[in-house]
Amino acid sequence: MVISIQTMQTDTFLSALDHTRIERAIVAAELRTSGEFRVVIHHQAAADPMETARLQFEKLQMHRTHERNAVLLLVAPKSQTFAIYGDVAIHAKCGDAFWTEISTAIGDHFKNGRFTDGIVHAIDRAGTVLATHFPRRPDDKNELPDAVIDGGTVI
Repeated sequence: MVISIQTMQTDTFLSALDHTRIERAIVAAELRTSGEFRVVIHHQAAADPMETARLQFEKLQMHRTHERNAVLLLVAPKSQTFAIYGDVAIHAKCGDAFWTEISTAIGDHFKNGRFTDGIVHAIDRAGTVLATHFPRRPDDKNELPDAVIDGGTVI
């Protein structure tokens, strides 16, 4: 789902984010589920945020997780948009209502300038839902890095 965010330049947006808090939210969510989470701050305008997210998902090889249950949150401040892209297993179990709920919540936070809160809320909510469908296994390994990605570079 694509929702417009408050007007803000990429650099200002990046400095407004609490990267440590976002990364801790990813770690906490992944302790409850075998699902994997990535956050990408895309520096170019994203004319089609879902397609941009899909391309980033593939570039980061997120489709190679064991259970095909990775989630990418892409934020493109230059075009004032974001997109949430989940792998096939998540979409099959959770459906469109799941993505709409999370996108709406992120949009509400972003409209009020609470960018970190919106991202953390999305990760936490997705982690809770994924834990019911993809509980963490005793032998679960972290398959993807947890760091926020800044236009292709890990921050």
